[in-house]
Amino acid sequence: MEQRDLELIARHSKQDVEVRALWEEHILYEKQLEKLKKKPYLTPSEDKAAKDIKKKKLAGKTKLMGVLEKYKSMEA
Repeated sequence: MEQRDLELIARHSKQDVEVRALWEEHILYEKQLEKLKKKPYLTPSEDKAAKDIKKKKLAGKTKLMGVLEKYKSMEA
């Protein structure tokens, strides 16, 4: 994520519940993926779980970026 996006998240997450929830969800998914990446080998179910987490993380990031675009256009 770009620095400008991170700054927008920091600035607007205090009053925008959606931004805060999406960002917290993004961080949670990142931590879950990091935990799985540390394993030397993933079982088939862990591999599927990792793929599902990646899909959810991407969907959430897409949603978050859409909300941030609204703030970017307001600041422009």
